[in-house]
Amino acid sequence: MDPTSLQRLVFLTSLLSCSTNQARLTVTPSSSQVFEDERVSLRCEDASDGWTVKRNTSYDNRAECGVDWGAPDGSSCTIGSSDTFESGVYWCESTEGSTSNTITITVSGGSVILQSPALPVIEGVDVTLICRTKMADNLPADFYKDGVFIRTESDGHMTLHHVSRSDEGLYKCRVQNEGESPESRLSVSDKPPMTATNATTTLSSFHLVFRVICHLVVFCPYCICTFIVVSLYRERARGNDSSVSVAMTPPTHAEQGLDDDYDDVMSAVTTEHQF
Repeated sequence: MDPTSLQRLVFLTSLLSCSTNQARLTVTPSSSQVFEDERVSLRCEDASDGWTVKRNTSYDNRAECGVDWGAPDGSSCTIGSSDTFESGVYWCESTEGSTSNTITITVSGGSVILQSPALPVIEGVDVTLICRTKMADNLPADFYKDGVFIRTESDGHMTLHHVSRSDEGLYKCRVQNEGESPESRLSVSDKPPMTATNATTTLSSFHLVFRVICHLVVFCPYCICTFIVVSLYRERARGNDSSVSVAMTPPTHAEQGLDDDYDDVMSAVTTEHQF
């Protein structure tokens, strides 16, 4: 590996190491609204030791999981049976004071909630909003954005295709004879841009693949030609060995007898010629 490629590898490794030091809060179920008495699990992903879950609610401020609320488990926190007073903003925080993203959770004491993404969604993806009731699922529901009616869905599921920034806003749903849900904000984030580091990495990978292909294009014909030449040489050598072995084979007894008779005849002819 050349020095430039090694430097790039070290640089990328350091970037990845730095990125893993920043925690990211996730919630299960992945919804910004939950029913009262539902179990809620919060987790600080990609977090090292020392990260905990904290929250701001109407009853407490910067309260840490395990202190009067929640059951901590390392960098995770579980609310076994949520209550309406636990609606608020949650985040992860390290012992040094670093913070993660925030998630707003609404615990509803009503009979209808809107199941919508708790985290911002990436621009261009499809997002499905689900209107849930305590009594039954897949009921017809009316959907609203910023207080304006959008449409009615027969199964309570509304899909927004290829979301963009124009889809951001406050959404809610209503089920006839059941009530309506609280409002939840849908946030849309831009697609991750192609950074200089990513472009350099892509270019380096392409350059490496191109070099491998070039080596194969040059090396493979050479191997094939070498194999053909060696095969021809071996065949020719095998043929020469057969010719030499035939030429050096000693005469048989019959052939030796014929040679002796020939010598006797030639001797007699010579003697007769002399007289």
